[in-house]
Amino acid sequence: MRSMMRLMICCLLVSAGAGGIAGEGNLDVALLLQCVKPALRREGGNTQLATWTASTPLCLWRGLRSTIQMALSRSVEVAVPADPAGDGDRDKIRLRQLGYKQELKRGLSVLSNFAFSFSIISVMAGVTTTYSTGLRYGGPVSMTLGWLVVSAFNGCMALSMAEICSAYPTSGGLYYWSAKLAGNDWAPFASWITGWFNITGQVGTFGFLGPGFSLIDGPFYWAMSTERNKFTLGPFICCPVRFSSLNHKTGVDFALAQLVQVIVLLSTGGANGGGYMASNYVVLAIYGAMLVIHGAINSLPIQCLSWFGQLGAFWNAAGVFVLVALIPAVATERASVEFIFTHFNTENGMGIRDKAYILLIGLLMSQYAMAGYDTSAHMTEETKNADWSGPIGIVTSVALSTVFGWIYIVSLTSAVTDIPYLLSPDNDAGGNAVAQAFYTTFHRRYGSGLGGILCLGVVAVAVFLCGLACITSNSRMAYAFSRDGAMPFSKVWHRVNKQEVPINAVWLSVVVAFIMALTSLGSQVAFQAMVSIATIGLCISYALPIFFRVTTARGSFVPGPFHLGKYGIVVGWAAVLWVAAVTVLFSLPVAYPVAEETFNYTPVAVGGVLLLTVGAWALRARFWFQGPITNTNDGPL
Repeated sequence: MRSMMRLMICCLLVSAGAGGIAGEGNLDVALLLQCVKPALRREGGNTQLATWTASTPLCLWRGLRSTIQMALSRSVEVAVPADPAGDGDRDKIRLRQLGYKQELKRGLSVLSNFAFSFSIISVMAGVTTTYSTGLRYGGPVSMTLGWLVVSAFNGCMALSMAEICSAYPTSGGLYYWSAKLAGNDWAPFASWITGWFNITGQVGTFGFLGPGFSLIDGPFYWAMSTERNKFTLGPFICCPVRFSSLNHKTGVDFALAQLVQVIVLLSTGGANGGGYMASNYVVLAIYGAMLVIHGAINSLPIQCLSWFGQLGAFWNAAGVFVLVALIPAVATERASVEFIFTHFNTENGMGIRDKAYILLIGLLMSQYAMAGYDTSAHMTEETKNADWSGPIGIVTSVALSTVFGWIYIVSLTSAVTDIPYLLSPDNDAGGNAVAQAFYTTFHRRYGSGLGGILCLGVVAVAVFLCGLACITSNSRMAYAFSRDGAMPFSKVWHRVNKQEVPINAVWLSVVVAFIMALTSLGSQVAFQAMVSIATIGLCISYALPIFFRVTTARGSFVPGPFHLGKYGIVVGWAAVLWVAAVTVLFSLPVAYPVAEETFNYTPVAVGGVLLLTVGAWALRARFWFQGPITNTNDGPL
């Protein structure tokens, strides 16, 4: 336990310094000590790690929060002209320079901004629910080492996005950046393409099956039966289309509904003991209820929403601490260090034998779990000191997610002793590896799997808070995109209420997510084609403004207070090339021979979105969409 705590704290120190690449340099010793002070104690003149207690996660969270708040104090002031309104608000002045008047309430701190992105990435939910795919394709090596490789490239994307966000802190985020960086001739088209890939990726993110408790990678796949409309246990089929559509973010609320079903199944005897199997209509009803709850919470003033965001960040951090400490401690059988870092699983049951191919597919698990950090950009118009806080939120959320995610993966893998059984659809959890691992770990020690079920409950809360943050992000994107006239009935969706909340955009996000989920009751082909755009859509929308930053705007880009200096171009190209590689990986078959139930719909979905957006542009949008439109004088920027 002590060594695990020491490793966690050291990693936190490294992550806390991530923001040092910008501004004045690295965080100093005092700032780093502030982060870990709650976890240290003095004894005999020496500083040692404190004994783990029930309050340790909360103490560490308070230290981390203080660190982020202290980092904010290092913000570099940007020269701005005198405020014509005389209100002295630098953020309002900067937003007006970018062409918009302040309509949303600016009440978020840097901590709250970070919390939203950290909650959406939610490694506890993401790793837990994508673990089966990593275990199947490559096993421990593809997860423990692959996570670090993927996180390094996601770090490049986060740094590049943070640099651009610092220059253009608006709720539009990615599509606005593309418009400003692509050049006057290409600005409208670049903005149009980026915006639609971003918003379709976000809708798939919270609206559908996912994080792993999904059509395929969970304990069940959604099997339509002519005899009875129920979930049926079936062959464990895992294909990234389905999984790309069913990843950590691709359907957080649907995932929560299915996770509830998993918990109920194990609580009532498990798949082999007559456990309760809900009908697909029941799960869909639970999904709808979760959407309504999330919509209602997102209708509250931003101060209330900020509290939920911070709760999400705390829960993800504390939950990882608890599970990392609990699972290895309870396990009666543990994997060796050699197994955790060197074992390569080739028995995937998918007809794939080439090790290099398996390893590449296995990397996708990590990419699935690391998405959604553009949320910090979408929240900048509600964040104080936005040109610094937004970038810090992006970078810090990715850095800490990298650390927490890796340690969590190592901890989970330490409890893996029988890969075929964990992946078997005949186990008590119906084929979900982590659910079965939790259940088995406690059952072997205490003769009851109740502790494992409670661990799944910890994950369920993380998924709930992740879904809440997803709708927050999507509604802000819809608000900004409609403000610039890019959506049907734009005048309706960008309205704000008396509490300065984009209420119509919030409920638009809820309704669209539910309507699209209804297709799962009918055509699985149509359903999979729609939802498989989620992860890859987000990646493409991340890469486009970065690509314009390192090409058309290479010599004209004016950075904000957070900048990468001479490393900006190199980091940007690394991010763009990674997305290009991931796009290819997402499109590869993951089972041979290819059949209807294992077909990868990702290239179909990406091609469909591209065809529709380009077609709409060529036929109509190019005549009226001019890119971001100022609402200070109702003209184009």
